[in-house]
Amino acid sequence: MADIFDVIADGTRRDILQLLLGRSDAGERGTSVSQIVAELGVSQPTVSKHLKVLREAALVSVREEGQHRYYSLSPEPLDAVDDWLVPFLDDGSVDAAVSVALSESAAQAAERLGRAAASAKHVFDNAFKKLPGR
Repeated sequence: MADIFDVIADGTRRDILQLLLGRSDAGERGTSVSQIVAELGVSQPTVSKHLKVLREAALVSVREEGQHRYYSLSPEPLDAVDDWLVPFLDDGSVDAAVSVALSESAAQAAERLGRAAASAKHVFDNAFKKLPGR
């Protein structure tokens, strides 16, 4: 199974996850490949390739009805991403002794990392704010 970070690194897969999230919030029980193709404007083979990766990472589930397949979001694997990000999103201030010990370049790197983590938190909060229990 692919690393969850590799899976969500692809923009098309993130678009598919976002679409499935929106449709599940609207009460739909699943979204067909043709609906995803129409919504995203991406070719059917491309969508199918990305859905396979998302299925293998357990980020989507599939329900078959006749010749049609309906995909739904399964956000549980994203808990690993959440668990990894949490330490970077601590709102507490850095201990003064640690700040003094950091060299100027390390402090600048830490500041950039903090900004990047805050930006990532914002993206994930917006993407998943409608999920139950979040």
